Amino acid sequence: MSSLHLNQGEDSTPFALLLIMYYIYILKSGKDGKHYIGFTTDLRARYKEHCGGKVKATFYRRPLILIYYEAYCDRKVAQRRERQLKGGKAHVALIKRLKYG
Repeated sequence: MSSLHLNQGEDSTPFALLLIMYYIYILKSGKDGKHYIGFTTDLRARYKEHCGGKVKATFYRRPLILIYYEAYCDRKVAQRRERQLKGGKAHVALIKRLKYG
C-alpha cells in the first residue's frame, strides 16, 4: 500500500494518509437466487470467506456471486446506505435494477 505524505509533524516525522474504504456488497445465491447484503472494509477477503463457507448467514446458500458493490470513504455514510439497502424503497429499487438492468 502506498502512502501520501501531507506534512511534517512537530518532531519532523511525516504523517501518512491512510485511506480506508467501506464497502456495501450484494451477493446472489446460485442455490436459491436470493440476495445477501453485507458491509466490510476488505471486499476481497470477505467474499472469499463467503465462498469458503466461513460465514454462517450464507453457508447454506452457496455458490455465491458478487453482483454489486458500492465503496465509501466515510463509515457513517456507508452504514446509513447499508440500512437503506436492507429495507424499504431503496432495497426494492436496487433489486429491480439488478434484476432488469
